[in-house]
Amino acid sequence: MSIYNYNRRESSVAKAGNVEIGGNNPIRVQSMTNTSTLDTEGSVAQALRIAEAGGEIVRLTTQGIREAENMAHIRKGLDEKGCHVPLVADVHFNPKAAFKAAETCEKVRINPGNFVDAARTFKKLEFTDEEYAEEIKKIEETLVPFLNICKQNGTAVRLGVNHGSLSDRIMSRYGDTPAGMVESVLEFLRVCRKEDFDNIVISIKASNVVVMVETMRLLDKEMKKEGMNFPLHLGVTEAGDGEDGRIKSAVGIGTLLGEGIGDTIRVSLTEDPEKEIPVAQKLRDYIAGRAGHRPVVVPAEIPEGKSRDKAAAIPGFERVNYPVVAGFDFEVIPSEWHQVNAASDPSLFADDLPIVLYSDNRNAPGEMASWIDRFTSAGGKNPVILKMTYDDSDLEDLQIKAGADFGPLLLDGYGSGILIEAPAFTQDEINSVALGLLQAARLRISKTEYIACPGCGRTLFDLQQTLKRVKAATENLKGLKIGVMGCIVNGPGEMADADYGYVGAGPGKVSLYKGKTLVKKNIPSEEAIEELLKLIEG
Repeated sequence: MSIYNYNRRESSVAKAGNVEIGGNNPIRVQSMTNTSTLDTEGSVAQALRIAEAGGEIVRLTTQGIREAENMAHIRKGLDEKGCHVPLVADVHFNPKAAFKAAETCEKVRINPGNFVDAARTFKKLEFTDEEYAEEIKKIEETLVPFLNICKQNGTAVRLGVNHGSLSDRIMSRYGDTPAGMVESVLEFLRVCRKEDFDNIVISIKASNVVVMVETMRLLDKEMKKEGMNFPLHLGVTEAGDGEDGRIKSAVGIGTLLGEGIGDTIRVSLTEDPEKEIPVAQKLRDYIAGRAGHRPVVVPAEIPEGKSRDKAAAIPGFERVNYPVVAGFDFEVIPSEWHQVNAASDPSLFADDLPIVLYSDNRNAPGEMASWIDRFTSAGGKNPVILKMTYDDSDLEDLQIKAGADFGPLLLDGYGSGILIEAPAFTQDEINSVALGLLQAARLRISKTEYIACPGCGRTLFDLQQTLKRVKAATENLKGLKIGVMGCIVNGPGEMADADYGYVGAGPGKVSLYKGKTLVKKNIPSEEAIEELLKLIEG
């Protein structure tokens, strides 16, 4: 397991304009505009703000040929202002737009879920082996001409799979699973390799952090089996805004970066795009700071299953099946509990009192995971409280660092509880971060969860203000997952993980979903929140 000692994964290099991605290059930070791509002046202005904030790549939605053609005007406008940040055309459902964009942009994103296959219908379809093979042949027939245009123009390609937009064909054989998402992109990569096209970056995103991490790990593993090592783009899609958006992104992206996986990242926030950049930079730089850390002992034996499930219960929490939060579930750590430095050799205790485990290694998660694995392998049953200490004074810094540190441990089953020491913050602020970490890892639900996209040129209403209004009306509905989505490209699919969904359907119109089922269509936006509450109330 690469969590023990931090090393960047080896990858090939892709080039978008003047920016190289992968190999020994820095982890690139990027964002996406939320302007109409037909609005040249507005798109140029927003792309400039992203670049001035430190964004190294800018993506714009490209619904059709008109938008693809206008990317050339946006490129010219940026060049005239001395900004040469590469532009990425984001294409869904429209191969012709991708063909045109490949002539005008430094990079084109296509989605294997809808580039060739028909838009998903959520119907249960069955394919014989012969029918399935025929569909694969269609991929090659459409993809090869596109790759040829990219070769002629030096255009990079991003193959971007989203959890919410798998094709019915993939769904019929693999279901809505990490294996299905990985196979969706591998089908395209095999064609690319056959055509000797390797200027490729890959992303597989999900709003569910657990699914996102599991899928990217599986992709890395399956690519190695097939002799592939393309650069990887990381992101938790529809992460939301504020603290939730930052913590979810830090848990997902930070976990993978900590394992050396990831060559370019985007933190998707339902906020102005330029605000994503400093968050992504902080996360990237925090993980990069682990390079050259004190070496961690790699366990001779990796225990089967999750150590959390093998531990005795924390006294007073015998019936609790989630990690507890020190400072929230109980105020003070009892003096008789064991305080253990993860740099020490594990030794068994004669009692089953909890262990408060800490580390001063720059790669604290790796050292703590190693200690717990060795302790568990030796037969240790004491519950472990994971303790991290931060001297930060900026709450965003705490959210990002705690997400990156606790994320891999919580996702991989380490720890029966967590303890955050951060003297600059109130206990309520610390508790909010701690509970947010557990919710992001899907281990403990303590509040309403919002699956909210960052918005783009397809967005059909003011997403930021709408999310605030939806939150104000529903924040007391603990345990519910509510999707707030700007359009139908990923909305209904990503909301397969939500209980209810609020999706832009047209100018001034909203459609409401219960799970994946469209319940109310084209409601006037001024009535939509009231109708959403009625739907929830039943």
